[in-house]
Amino acid sequence: MTTASTSVVERPGRAPKAVSSAEGADVETRPLTTADRCDACGAQAWVRVVLVSGELLFCAHHGRAHAPALAERALFIQDESSRLTEGA
Repeated sequence: MTTASTSVVERPGRAPKAVSSAEGADVETRPLTTADRCDACGAQAWVRVVLVSGELLFCAHHGRAHAPALAERALFIQDESSRLTEGA
């Protein structure tokens, strides 16, 4: 099951940016928020994967666990897990 998430809070000055994927498709990137939840376990999502069929969101743990398979199939991977260690 694929779910699309939206930001609960609009953040001025942080408009989505179009990024070209490896296959040439334009994919919009946006900051992940606390409203974005992992499709595998429901924890906060730190990884967004765009596939031909839709998008998947993963926590850092599930993003790392499935990274090899996702890298083969994904149009675009947005990994914000480095934010977990900011200020540490």
